[in-house]
Amino acid sequence: MNLETWVFAVYLGGLLLIGYIFSKRAARSVDDFLLGGRSVGPAVTALTMQGTSMSGYMFMGGPALAFQQGWYALWYAFGDAGGAIINISVLGKRMRRLSERLGALSPVEYLGKRYESSLVQVIASVISIIFISVYVFAQFIAAGKALTSLTGMSYLPALLIGVGVIVLYTVFGGYLAVVWTDFVQAIIMVIGVVGITAAALTHLGGLTHLNASLSEVDPSYLSIWGKDLAYQGQWGVVLGAVLIYSIGYMGLPHVVVRHMSMKSPKTARTAILWSASWNQLFVFAPYILGLCAIVLLPNLSDPEMVIPELAYTFFPGILAAILLSAVMAAVMSTSDSLLMQAGTILSRDIYQRFIDQEADHARMVLVSRLLILLVGIIGVAVAAFEPPSVFDLVIFGFGVLGNSFIVPYVASVYSKKANRVGAVCSMVLGAVTHILWTEMDLESVTAVHPFIAGLILSLLGMVIGNFFGRAPSQQIQNEVEAAKRGRKVSRALDRNSSRELAPEARNIERHIRGLQPSSGSA
Repeated sequence: MNLETWVFAVYLGGLLLIGYIFSKRAARSVDDFLLGGRSVGPAVTALTMQGTSMSGYMFMGGPALAFQQGWYALWYAFGDAGGAIINISVLGKRMRRLSERLGALSPVEYLGKRYESSLVQVIASVISIIFISVYVFAQFIAAGKALTSLTGMSYLPALLIGVGVIVLYTVFGGYLAVVWTDFVQAIIMVIGVVGITAAALTHLGGLTHLNASLSEVDPSYLSIWGKDLAYQGQWGVVLGAVLIYSIGYMGLPHVVVRHMSMKSPKTARTAILWSASWNQLFVFAPYILGLCAIVLLPNLSDPEMVIPELAYTFFPGILAAILLSAVMAAVMSTSDSLLMQAGTILSRDIYQRFIDQEADHARMVLVSRLLILLVGIIGVAVAAFEPPSVFDLVIFGFGVLGNSFIVPYVASVYSKKANRVGAVCSMVLGAVTHILWTEMDLESVTAVHPFIAGLILSLLGMVIGNFFGRAPSQQIQNEVEAAKRGRKVSRALDRNSSRELAPEARNIERHIRGLQPSSGSA
């Protein structure tokens, strides 16, 4: 075993240790296992959200797109730079309040309770499981490629080891293990990518010299329309590239669950600052490295290996191993969240709701763990065959999830009249439109990005469905209004709490009176 492999083995061991540390707390209750007891502070909330969002795509798919299309790829980065701010600002506080008021422990359960519909919950579960799985497959492929580059192993053993570690610490440690490993890995990611970018740009003499070199290779690399001006005048495609990451995170169940697990609604305010700062350091660098590779690695056979190749080009073995840990950090920080969310949906939204409604805490934690393990095993089986590129799978899975859920999530906290018919129409039309637009390559015919098409149809579905459907119950409307205003507890809960505390209050009052001197004493 070489030195680089030892470095990475220590890194993987550290992640397993985090999973072990949180394993006992995870077993205490379903709330602890699935949401960490809603105890996550602003810094950890922000970095787990960003670590989860910035998957293996950012270390493989993003650089590969820039390597192939030039500066056009930066449209995705421009949208990504503001994605966290929009996500937390729009959904953060309100979803945190409303999810707690409704007693929801998963984003899918939240939709079912908010729209008072089993059908909404079933459709949301099916869409989530299928396309979260697509997303998982992309991360597992990235894990296998990264570990192959790092250790020299063949793809299949590397895949099994990398994914095995992710599955183990997620199964045993639950949600808190996921968020704390994400926190550590988000720090590693930003240090690694900034270090490699600084070295590459220094070698090339800065951005000005990079652009001059790109112009010598092919002037169209400098165009905002892509190599050979492939997207010239196609503003519908460009707008989709910007919007998919600027607003798309609001539709990803494994990302919006971070709103539900925050310590309090006030956590969102500080989390925005953490997320925005981290994003500006990170999101542009992978694409710039793809541009650097056009000049530095002109004969690269696999564009998705840009960052591993540049790491070994500019750093000695042990430093390259440390920096390449950032690649695995990106893969793992998304994979664990996807697995956690898949297990949550299967256990909470399908098993407990439709199979065993009386399941106790211990059984639910066990079922969650077994289902996470099952999803991981299926993911390995699929990834072993190396389906399409990481970029293609991520954009597809991300787009379908976003088009399915952005409108229902946003409407759930901003419109008390949003109803179950609107939610169903929005989810189905958004998902089907994105799938058909991609599979039939309608982008090339219409010059409209699949994400834009799906978003428009999803919004129309919500508007039309709300018009024909019945308004939610008065109780749900009251809860939505209360979540907007930020009232901490409902009047009913306040009255119940007062009744329960009344005997203790009377005893304390008697005790205090007994300590006071009588009126006749000196």
